[in-house]
Amino acid sequence: MTAAKKTQGPVLTTRALNRATLERQLLLRRHDRKPADAVAHLLGLQAQNVKPPYFALAARLDGFEPEEFSALMASRELVRIVTMRSTIHTHTADDALALRGLVQPARTRELNMFRKGLVGVDLDQLVVRAKELVEERPRTLKEIREALLERWPDADPQALGIAARCSLPLVQVTPRGLWRQSGQVSLTTLTHWLGRDDGQEAAPDETVLRYLAAFGPASVKDFQTWAGLTRMREVFERLRPGLLTFRDENGVELFDLPGAPRPDEDTPAPARLLPEFDNLLLSHADRSRVVPPEYKGRTWLGNFAWSVFLVDGFLAGVWKLVEDKESSTISFEAFGKLTEAQRAELDAEAVRLLEGPLGTGLPYDIRYEKVVGV
Repeated sequence: MTAAKKTQGPVLTTRALNRATLERQLLLRRHDRKPADAVAHLLGLQAQNVKPPYFALAARLDGFEPEEFSALMASRELVRIVTMRSTIHTHTADDALALRGLVQPARTRELNMFRKGLVGVDLDQLVVRAKELVEERPRTLKEIREALLERWPDADPQALGIAARCSLPLVQVTPRGLWRQSGQVSLTTLTHWLGRDDGQEAAPDETVLRYLAAFGPASVKDFQTWAGLTRMREVFERLRPGLLTFRDENGVELFDLPGAPRPDEDTPAPARLLPEFDNLLLSHADRSRVVPPEYKGRTWLGNFAWSVFLVDGFLAGVWKLVEDKESSTISFEAFGKLTEAQRAELDAEAVRLLEGPLGTGLPYDIRYEKVVGV
């Protein structure tokens, strides 16, 4: 691919990319969609913790009811499983079957980093044994490690657990993931949990098109970052005749679907409260379409991430919800000065959350804190 080809096409400004991405992410306006339809459109929701998928959909859907989403988890129409970027996602059952196979090469590469702890371990036998264990009954990762260690006592326990996690499509069984219910992480295989194995591995071409519908316009690197895959240029080149191409302000080539929405860059973008690890923040190599350069890295500390809020479509600060038996409090920490109108938007979003289905029904408070050490 020549440099000339990489830079051809109209330029999309950062604000134009922001508005297009927000529209695809159901964040320019709330949508009247069923939760399962939204999860499928978004190609899954980040779900390292239990609550983020609920807050992610509350920001995107009109009339969202957490109990409806929880019921889909209980009925196994939605599942929690490691897929993109080796992180837990909530997927529809069909997408879990399809996407886990697509990203399996990345899970295999991940396993290669732990080979030193697996000297003398027959991986084929490990997979058979781990499958037997979790299909006998759901087990915690600690139980899986301990059982495998009995077979391979000289191996590294952590490496044994990771080998099972990378080699098998393991789902977190309920009650983990249910609204306001507790449950430790217990695992079984996806096909055992669903009672079926009729899914086909997602085709790369189709997945790129679905990605563009949910995250575009986007570059090859953007897709690779989202999927955790490499060497996807060939797929984009195969699809090029049916796609539109643009450039960002740095000259990077972006691909998009011809009929996809690309709103005017001056389209109003309402304030939104998003959970930690939201799809919007993790699915592009260049996150400047949402994260201003001066705020890069301010929502993370090691493996910990704060919930974030958007003002005018861009990251503007972090927020947290504290609940106890007597009250609830939402605290905002803005990275810059907020106007009265912007604070009013944030207040309205907070009230909507605290007085809506995701609230506790108890007295609440909304605070604005000074940003310290974020």
